[in-house]
Amino acid sequence: MKLALISTLATTAAAFAPAKVAQQQSTSTALKAEKDMSQALPFLPRPKLLDGSLPGDVGFDPFNLSGGDKASLMNMREAELKHARLAMLAAVGWPLAELFDGKIATALGLQSALTSTGASPSLLNGGLDKIEPDYWVIVASIAGLAELSSKETKEEKGKNYIAGDCGFDPLGLFPQDKEGMMAMQTKEIKHGRIAMMAVLGYAAQEALYRSPVTDETPMFFKSIL
Repeated sequence: MKLALISTLATTAAAFAPAKVAQQQSTSTALKAEKDMSQALPFLPRPKLLDGSLPGDVGFDPFNLSGGDKASLMNMREAELKHARLAMLAAVGWPLAELFDGKIATALGLQSALTSTGASPSLLNGGLDKIEPDYWVIVASIAGLAELSSKETKEEKGKNYIAGDCGFDPLGLFPQDKEGMMAMQTKEIKHGRIAMMAVLGYAAQEALYRSPVTDETPMFFKSIL
């Protein structure tokens, strides 16, 4: 009787074992397939180099602009960060200029740098001829100093160098722990990407409607200031 019971239990366990193993294998395969897909574009495969190790990396590179090796990827990340930082400054400076440049110029007895419609000068809006050459010299000098500082920091830190680090953190806002560093870098790149889209929106809107973005969307700029 005991022998029959043991035999029955063994047979039952054997019957369920393959199904359980198959289920585990199926789950593992599904997770691997999901991991190989882009988080940003779930219907496309994730680019090999975009493995999620970089801050803000969600596998978005439909045109394969990140390059074919790690060095190319890091060069693109450096360029993205620089453009992002400039865009964050521009996203604030563009509307502020439209709101206050005319008033400040009038108070100081100077000519306003805005266009005839009151828009910020740009390639599409025109008005860049009003900008003094000294301004461009200052901008180029600051950019050169930033590049030199970034190069020195890269050489100094070697393998510990973080993309975009130009040694500028006068307020000591950058965390020292890995988790904090990743979080801060992720915030920066996300804000920078939004800023790049915002500046693109400014330029497109003003080129299309031929009026300052602060007038076209006053609820964003004039309701507070």
